[in-house]
Amino acid sequence: MLDYRTHTFLAVYRTGSFTRAAKRLHVTQPAVSQHIRQLEAHYGCTLFAKTGRGVEPTPAGRLLYRTLDVAENDEARLRAELASLQGESGARPPLRLGCTRTVADYVAPRLLSEHLRRHPDDRVYLRTGNTAELVGLIETGEVDLALVEGSFDRRLFESAALSREPFVAVAAGGGRPASVADLLAQRLVLREPGSGTREILEHHLAARGLSTDDFVGVIELASIPAIKACVAAGAGVSFLYRVAVEDELGTGRLADVTPADFAAEHDFSLIWQRGSRYAPRWRALLREWAAPKDNRA
Repeated sequence: MLDYRTHTFLAVYRTGSFTRAAKRLHVTQPAVSQHIRQLEAHYGCTLFAKTGRGVEPTPAGRLLYRTLDVAENDEARLRAELASLQGESGARPPLRLGCTRTVADYVAPRLLSEHLRRHPDDRVYLRTGNTAELVGLIETGEVDLALVEGSFDRRLFESAALSREPFVAVAAGGGRPASVADLLAQRLVLREPGSGTREILEHHLAARGLSTDDFVGVIELASIPAIKACVAAGAGVSFLYRVAVEDELGTGRLADVTPADFAAEHDFSLIWQRGSRYAPRWRALLREWAAPKDNRA
């Protein structure tokens, strides 16, 4: 059970103000100040420094927040599990999973159908977004864990790889060029900033001294199906995970035009808050999802 002073600290950290924290908690500002002083005396360090508009956390305050934020989210799930034991159905709280859009559209349907076949009484709530959005949802406790393709702060999140996926270039037709530079005369059709797919592309282009601006033009679309339709109509070239274009490559609607000098793979990773008491459960879940299909019951 979290101490009431813990909730005060979290409110001050999130609002950046003793006054706003007091309003959020429906207590007086002197009470908030007292709670913070008590925590500072307990830990023997200053947690906040005054600024012109309120307060900002010290390095010690940021460290304490990371620990207490995880504890608050774990406690919320624990409370939900305990409450479910008192209910008539006895159903556990749902697994709240976040997925980046590539994973949600082309990987999650298989994973979740097999999961529910093995665990028919489970409930699953799925949220989609780019990696940055999902990281925020984990931190606020709106999802428990997420399957992502983009980068994340490994100081704050633990992870385990679900799979390693090839990253390919596709177009309406044509052969494979020798170099990425041979594709620059085409329009580039890609995801919006913040998406894992775009981030991986930008990383690999930068390693070759290139950027998306080096293509003759750029079209940004937030939908992978829209990107594939646009490319299939001859609008340009795109870079996507092979799992997202398997059907189109199989039918010939799209062609693999990955340059000979562009061999790229990236992990689809399951992430959760570092220090969570549920880490063993999430690791076991990942092992089940990643097991070879022939070994599944």
